[in-house]
Amino acid sequence: MGSKKLLACFGAGAGMSFRVVRSSKFRHVYGTALKREHCYDNIRVSKSSWDSTFCAVNPKFLAIIVESAGGGAFIVLPHNKVGRIPADHPLVGGHKGPVLDIAWCPHNDNVIASGSEDCIVKIWQIPDGGISRTLTESVVDLQLHQRRVGLVLWHPTALNVLLTAGSDNLVIIWNVGTGDALVRIDCHPDVVYSACWNWDGSRLVTTCKDKRIRILDPRTGEVLEEAVAHEGSKATRAIFLRGGLVFTTGFSKMSERQYSLRAPDMLGEPIVMVELDTSNGVMFPLYDPDTNLVYLCGKGDSVIRYFEITPEPPFVHYINTFQTPDPQRGIGMMPKRGCDVSSCEISRFYRLNNSGFCQVISMTVPRKSELFQEDLYPDTSGDTAAISAEEWEGGSNAEPILISLREGYHPAASKSDLKVHKKANVLSKGTKVASGVTQNTAQPAAGISEDVIKEFTEEIRKLKAVIVKHEGRIRVLETAVTLQMKEQERSEKPLSPTATEFLAPDEV
Repeated sequence: MGSKKLLACFGAGAGMSFRVVRSSKFRHVYGTALKREHCYDNIRVSKSSWDSTFCAVNPKFLAIIVESAGGGAFIVLPHNKVGRIPADHPLVGGHKGPVLDIAWCPHNDNVIASGSEDCIVKIWQIPDGGISRTLTESVVDLQLHQRRVGLVLWHPTALNVLLTAGSDNLVIIWNVGTGDALVRIDCHPDVVYSACWNWDGSRLVTTCKDKRIRILDPRTGEVLEEAVAHEGSKATRAIFLRGGLVFTTGFSKMSERQYSLRAPDMLGEPIVMVELDTSNGVMFPLYDPDTNLVYLCGKGDSVIRYFEITPEPPFVHYINTFQTPDPQRGIGMMPKRGCDVSSCEISRFYRLNNSGFCQVISMTVPRKSELFQEDLYPDTSGDTAAISAEEWEGGSNAEPILISLREGYHPAASKSDLKVHKKANVLSKGTKVASGVTQNTAQPAAGISEDVIKEFTEEIRKLKAVIVKHEGRIRVLETAVTLQMKEQERSEKPLSPTATEFLAPDEV
């Protein structure tokens, strides 16, 4: 039964075409670490214990959540700014608590969302070339969560639709263009660990601390199906594959790491359930829908394992393992349109370690021909939204608009800036809206003019900028002091026993 369901998810004829190409395509996928001068160094990666990848990447920028005194921040680097990053490099730093998750908008490479322990989701506009000074003013703040926000996730095909989930057990779907909450999903009894849209954004799969996996209707919040994912108590993660199957990672009762493959309507009966090892780091499944490859990257691991999902037993085929010398703290995956087709690169990863080094890893399929390899690069998701947020809210679904990589992908200049058009009286009375005020307190308090409010706002903005500037100065001084102390330790190192033999008794 599981095999039939699996074949249906891949579509008629998929098995035959796959048998022809599999041996030539993915038996030989190799990972290569770029030289150190083409990577990024001296980044103070966040020490938060939250299970996040801490890294987000697109064809224009690399963003990494970093340590920051007095609030939360992340760093944004253009891809040409490689090497050692100055300690006082400008940050995106407007949160009052540590940043827990970040995500680039798939339809505008200059827009990024961040969720934080301060319960606020912020949307930021990054100019081409990166930021020249610390950015503290977001485009819009989304406020409705009552506890920390640990998950932000953009809709794959609808413009300006964003999903957020927090420790208040809520999943909220927003229209970023208006700052409004479209849907509030309250069906989880505990913390939501992960969420993923399906190919056209018509369904959601979530995992929760209660060990259950749920498939939801994102517009109504209705639970369409649920089942126990993994028996272990540690974090479980789930993703939708392109054909509709669900791939999960988690832990057994004996704390062994597992992965599983499941079909909709049969969530409780895994097609595949495999135990990998006894490590305790959460495994992040990173998926390439063009090649049906899943990369498993565990927190604290020094390896990246990759598998191919096929309609033939054993369904999840182990391909290879990329080995690194040190454990990883976080990882980001480049969208396919950002890969180098001229070198047959099918994936690129940005791997963070505890020493502040961001290693770039290129996954390639060696080919002798220099021609465009059409079998490796089917049309892939572009950066144009298929539908608007209003159309999605009205019930429309659409698959991603695909583009060809035959001529390579060249990031366009900045799209039009994200503009937020807030609606009045959309939410119920007393509910927080994106501006941070309540509907019944929208008018300025009696006796305080709008000019005074603007003056205070501008003063607060300046103070924020000064604080963040001082944080940069503190980081530089900390680095200088650390180097000075190491130098002093070396100079004060005690003489060896053989050296003391040549000194007079009163000199020893």
